[in-house]
Amino acid sequence: MKNRINKLFEEKKHNIFSVYFTAGYPKLNDTVKIIQQLEKNGVDLIEIGMPFSDPTADGPTIQKSSEIALKNGMNLNLLFEQLKDIRKTVNIPLILMGYLNPVYQYGVEKFCVKCAEIGIDGTILPDLPLDEYESEFKSVFEKYKLHNILLITPQTSVARIKQIDKASSGFIYMVSSASTTGAGKKVEDFKKEYFERVNEMNLNNPRLIGFGISDNATFKNACKYASGAIVGSAFVKALNSENNIADSIQEFIKNLISS
Repeated sequence: MKNRINKLFEEKKHNIFSVYFTAGYPKLNDTVKIIQQLEKNGVDLIEIGMPFSDPTADGPTIQKSSEIALKNGMNLNLLFEQLKDIRKTVNIPLILMGYLNPVYQYGVEKFCVKCAEIGIDGTILPDLPLDEYESEFKSVFEKYKLHNILLITPQTSVARIKQIDKASSGFIYMVSSASTTGAGKKVEDFKKEYFERVNEMNLNNPRLIGFGISDNATFKNACKYASGAIVGSAFVKALNSENNIADSIQEFIKNLISS
C-alpha cells in the first residue's frame, strides 16, 4: 500500500492544510477525538505531538501543552494504546512529531514496528541530525515504510538543502524563520526571498511551510510558496478555550481557511 503522505501530495498540489496538536492535551483522553474532528473539518494531514520534558524548538504555547500532557500522564506507550484503532475511523495521513530521546528510549525499531502496525505514515524528529539519520536509522524507517520528514530553515545552505531533499521522502518541512514555534508572526515577517530561492532549486520533494502560521492571511501567503502550510501553536491555543472540543475545532478551521 502506498504511503498516505505520497498519495495526498499526488492528489492535492495546493493549499494542503496540516495541523499539529499535542497528544494528551488539554485532557489525557482527547487525542482520538481531536484527530477525528480535524479530519471531519477538512484537515489534510495531522501531526500528533509526542510530549517531551525539554522541547527546545517549541514556543511557550506548545511547551505549556507538553507540560500539561505529561502531567496528565501521557507517554509513548499510552499514545500507541490510544491510537491502536485509529485507522477504523480516520483515513488521512498521520505523523508523530517530537524529539529523539523518547523514541530512543522506546527503541527505534520497536517504535517503527508500532507505527507500521497502527498506520502512522511518518515522523518529524527535529533534533535527529541528518547524518545520524542516514547512517543509523534510515534503513529501519524505510523497512517499515515510515517517512521521516526533515526540516530546512532560512539558514540551511544550498548543499545541505540538496542533501536533505535526497534523503527525504514524503515532503520537506520548511521552517518559515529562525525562531521557535509560535503564533505571533505577521504576513510581512515571512522571508519571501528564502521561499523563492528554495522554489528555484526545483527539489524532488514538495514542501509545507510551518512556524508562525496562525490565521487566514499567513496560511494563504505560505500556500503561495509551497504546497501548503502547517498550523501548530494557534491551534493548540484554540483548544484551550472553554468551548467543547468539537466546537473549538470547527470554529478555528472555518476562520483559518475561509477566504
